[in-house]
Amino acid sequence: MAEIPQTDVSRRAALPTASLLPRSSAPTIDQNSDEYLAAIEEEWNKKVDGEVDTLVDGMVDLVSLASIADKDKFRVAQEAFQAQCRAESMIRSAHSLLSIIHSMKLMLLLSDEAQIANRRDAELRVVTAEKDEAKKKVAELLDELLRSQN
Repeated sequence: MAEIPQTDVSRRAALPTASLLPRSSAPTIDQNSDEYLAAIEEEWNKKVDGEVDTLVDGMVDLVSLASIADKDKFRVAQEAFQAQCRAESMIRSAHSLLSIIHSMKLMLLLSDEAQIANRRDAELRVVTAEKDEAKKKVAELLDELLRSQN
């Protein structure tokens, strides 16, 4: 029997009544942290792409409806209704994008601060070591230059 992989990713659990929409990235026991996070990232990217596509399509349709030509009252009313529907769809997409942004900001704020601090400290140590090494090399080159002049 396969071992359950150890992971630091909290797995989302839904109530049985909350499974109205199928989830493409439902965590499996065999899925490691990197695969799970990649699936979640892909899910977020698909949501954002879908909403941006809706905004772009709506804008294209609004521009095409705005053509000036000989139109009777029925055609004008029909195009006004279509424009209103497209604008409402674009507003829903914009609100959805704002909601996605809010969720991502919360995830960033509530993420593991210790891991972020550890990465920052490790990077600082590496940069400090590189700086010290560069100072030593410059000092050696300066000494060689001063010795060669004397």
